[in-house]
Amino acid sequence: MISRGRLLQWSAASAYAPFLPASGALAENWPHHFVRLVVPIAPGGPTDLVARLMAEPLTKMWGQQVVVENKPGGGTNIGNDLVAKSEPDGYTILYATSSLAANSLLNPSLSYDPVADLEPVSYLFSFPFFLWVANSTPAKTVQELIALAKANPGKLTLASPGTGSMPHLAGELFKYMAGIKMTHVPYRGAGPVLNDLIPGRVDAYISSGSLLDNMRQGQIRGLAVSSLKRDVAAPELPTLAEAGVPGYEVMSWQAMFVPAKTPPRIIRRINAAANAALADPLVKAKLKQIGYIAVGSTPEELGKMLKSEMDKWGAVIKSAGITLK
Repeated sequence: MISRGRLLQWSAASAYAPFLPASGALAENWPHHFVRLVVPIAPGGPTDLVARLMAEPLTKMWGQQVVVENKPGGGTNIGNDLVAKSEPDGYTILYATSSLAANSLLNPSLSYDPVADLEPVSYLFSFPFFLWVANSTPAKTVQELIALAKANPGKLTLASPGTGSMPHLAGELFKYMAGIKMTHVPYRGAGPVLNDLIPGRVDAYISSGSLLDNMRQGQIRGLAVSSLKRDVAAPELPTLAEAGVPGYEVMSWQAMFVPAKTPPRIIRRINAAANAALADPLVKAKLKQIGYIAVGSTPEELGKMLKSEMDKWGAVIKSAGITLK
């Protein structure tokens, strides 16, 4: 006869079975329940919006809810660290930004290793940045902004969605290559920056093309794009290289990673779904409006790209003397 205690033990084990680390049959039938997509950026900004755009088709394909969980702070390090230390069961996915390639270079005492503690899944998007200014800022061109900054060293403000974020690094590189001094103003996410850029509480900002609509509505001005070629989403804007900063180029990216030791079978399933989502006509149409380019890749290709980006930004950070101060 089965005792009541033994029956309760079995019931408890059954209730928690879907949450056990994926292995064997569990990996074969993944996912059994909701999947967390950790976005290391505050809600409301372009990264958050595109992550939610990706979550919709993934939810449909997997038949399980993909829950976007924002974990901002530390230049994306709080969210990155959370995923790196999560169970390698496929139920926690990092929606990584290009800051991942520079974080360990800016902070040698980082609590996680982006290569050893995270497994690459799929390269998602590539996109340039744009240089925006408030309507109250006198400069109408990049050269005028540079001249204004040189005449008022340290008085103009350059905002970013966080210290150590890729827009911050792009801004530091702009200042270094242009030979100017501007005061960095870090925020906790992109949304709050726009709230201060429109009324002119900050002078300039570098971010993705998600603010093109704000520019076209006359709320802010766009001066240039960070790619080597003009962007199809805003061909009227010159590149920074042709507008006064020769050789300047920054392309940002977003990708998916999971904790190290996640079963390869699960990584392949996530990769296949991510690449299928990138081909979704609705996703592609929305991406085109903000200058995002759907890329897609194998896990191996993403791993090589991350190491290449780390080498690139390591050289930039060293030569420009960029710090987190």
